[in-house]
Amino acid sequence: MGKPTGFKEFARQIPGERSPELRVLDWNEFHSPMPEADLKKQGARCMDCGVPFCHTGTLINNMAAGCPVNNLIPEWNDLVYRGHWREALDRLHKTNNFPEFTGRVCPAPCEGSCVLGINKPPVTIKNIECTIIDKGFEEGWVVPQPPPSRTGKKVAVIGSGPAGLAAAAQLNSVGHTVTVFERADRIGGLLMYGIPNMKLDKQEVVQRRVNLMAREGIIFQTNTAVGKDITADELKKQFDAVVLATGATVPNDFFAKTAGRQLNGIHFAMEFLHRNTKSLLDSNLADGEYISAKDKDVIVIGGGDTGTDCCGTSLRHGCCSLINFEVVPQSPNERATNNPWPQWPRVYKKDYGHEEAAAKFDYSTMPGKTLAEDPREYAIQTAEFLGDDKGNLRAVKTMRLDWSRPDTEKNTPFSVIPGSEREWPAQLCFLALGFKGPEKTVGEQLGIEFDPRSNYKADHGKFTTNVPGVFAAGDCRRGQSLIVWAINEGRGAARECDRYLMGKSDLP
Repeated sequence: MGKPTGFKEFARQIPGERSPELRVLDWNEFHSPMPEADLKKQGARCMDCGVPFCHTGTLINNMAAGCPVNNLIPEWNDLVYRGHWREALDRLHKTNNFPEFTGRVCPAPCEGSCVLGINKPPVTIKNIECTIIDKGFEEGWVVPQPPPSRTGKKVAVIGSGPAGLAAAAQLNSVGHTVTVFERADRIGGLLMYGIPNMKLDKQEVVQRRVNLMAREGIIFQTNTAVGKDITADELKKQFDAVVLATGATVPNDFFAKTAGRQLNGIHFAMEFLHRNTKSLLDSNLADGEYISAKDKDVIVIGGGDTGTDCCGTSLRHGCCSLINFEVVPQSPNERATNNPWPQWPRVYKKDYGHEEAAAKFDYSTMPGKTLAEDPREYAIQTAEFLGDDKGNLRAVKTMRLDWSRPDTEKNTPFSVIPGSEREWPAQLCFLALGFKGPEKTVGEQLGIEFDPRSNYKADHGKFTTNVPGVFAAGDCRRGQSLIVWAINEGRGAARECDRYLMGKSDLP
C-alpha cells in the first residue's frame, strides 16, 4: 500500500495550526489544510506491512487498539497517494457514516496501532481521513442518497448522538422510516453540545450532515424528551422497533461527600460545555446564558478530552488562571515496557487546551506548580472545597499522592504524602470525572434490564435488550467511550434491528 519505500523517504507531517495566542480569541477550528502534494506523501508512508492492525479494531487492556469501525485505512491511503480522491471517499464511506466527525475528534487508536509506529512516527491516518471527506463535500461528491423504496416499517431512535445518528443512517438506507427523538433543541447530542466549537464546528460540520440525513428522509424531532413528552407505551404503539442511543449522561460525582461540595461555583463539566455552546450558537454569547470563566481562577478536576475542553473553553472566556488536576501519575514520554505496541500508547502529550494555557500563563512562577509549561498537576487529590461567607467557592485544598507506596490500611493503590496539603485559589471548579450510565426514566418505562455498571443490558454484536424489538447502542450500553465506538455500535444495532424487522439483513 502507498509507495513501497515511502515510509523511508518521507517524515511524518501534520497540519499546521494557528498559534495558541491567536486561536483563544475565537471559537473557530484551528487546524490549517495541508497541500495535496504533502498529503500524497503522507499516504505514501503507509507500508505494505501485511499485518494492518490499524483497521482491526479491538480492545487490549480495556483500551481501543486499531479502528473500531474497521476503516479500510491502507486502501484509502494508497488511493490518496495515487490521487484517486473520489475512490478514497467511497472506501471511507463503506465503513464510516461520519468521517468528518472522527477525522476531527477521534483520538486515533488506528495511529497507535500503526505498524510503522513500532519504531517510527505512525502514518497521519486521522488527518488523511478528515481531508478525504472534506474534499468530498467541497467537490460535491457527498450528496443525499435516499432509499429507492420503503419497507413500511417504522423505527424510533432515542438520542441523536453519534450512535443514534449512525443507527438512523443505516436503517434509513435500507428503506425503514426512521424518527430520531432528541430532547435538546438541536440534533447532534454529544457532537452538538458536548464538544466545543473549536474542535468540531456545529454549523459547517455537524449541521451539514444532519441536513443531508434529513434530505435522505430521516425525521428529526427535537425538544422531545422520551419518557416525559412521549411515553414508552406510545412509542411501542407507534413504532415497530426502538433503538436506544441515549448516551451515558449521569455524571460521576466522586466528591459528593467532600466538604464544601455544595458551594456555588462547582459545576459538572458537561453543564459548563453544553450551556456555552448553546449560548454561542443562539447569540454568540450575547445572551449571557452560560457559565462565564472571565476574570476567574479556574480549576478543572479530571483529565481526558472533557477536561481539556473545559480548559480551552475557560481560556476563551478570559479566565485569570487555570489549573487542571489529575489523580494519576504523569505518563512517561515513551511507551513503558508494560504498554507495548499495538496497545494504545499511554504517553505524555499536550492537547490543544494545555498548549493554549501554557502560552497564556507562566506556570514557572505559580506557587505550588510542578510543571512549568503545562496547566496539569499529577498525582494530586482534592481534599476539600473552601468557601467564603456568602457560600461561594474561593479555593480548593489538595494533597499530593505517592503511587509507589500503596496504603494497605485504606486499601488504596497510593498513599498521601504527609505535609503536602495546600490551597489553590478558585472561584470556578469543573468536575470532568466521567459518567456512570444512562438516566433511568426511558429504560424503566420500557422495562429494560440494567447491567451491574448501570448500563442497558445488551450484548455487543447483538445489541438486543430483554424487551423484544428494543435495541441499545453506544455509551448507554457500553459505558462512556469514544465516538468511533458509538458509530460502531449504532451500525451494529441497526443491522440487528433490520434483521428483527425483516428476518434477515444485508447491512454490514
